Amino acid sequence: MTALTVYAVFADLAEAQRIGREMVESRLAACVNILSPCRSIYRWEDAIESGTEVPTIFKTTSAKADELIMRIGELHSYSEPAIVAWPIERLPSTFGDWIEESCR
Repeated sequence: MTALTVYAVFADLAEAQRIGREMVESRLAACVNILSPCRSIYRWEDAIESGTEVPTIFKTTSAKADELIMRIGELHSYSEPAIVAWPIERLPSTFGDWIEESCR
């Protein structure tokens, strides 16, 4: 079993909740943590922009990660959403088992 976290930011809380819920309901993620809004500064179309976004952390398996990333991208309001996967190096085995079971 290989657990991963998938980090994504959304335009607002409603979008994060809607997509997060769908990913858990469809078993692409065991859970999603929706964090407080953050301030992002980024380059877009040759200009420096800033805005408020809602970061999220999805827990999933390596077997489901590509499908999860693709599905988030399909539902996302941004044309180029930030969606990245990070490995989980250490975790309690019972937590890993729960992620695995929840994504079946």
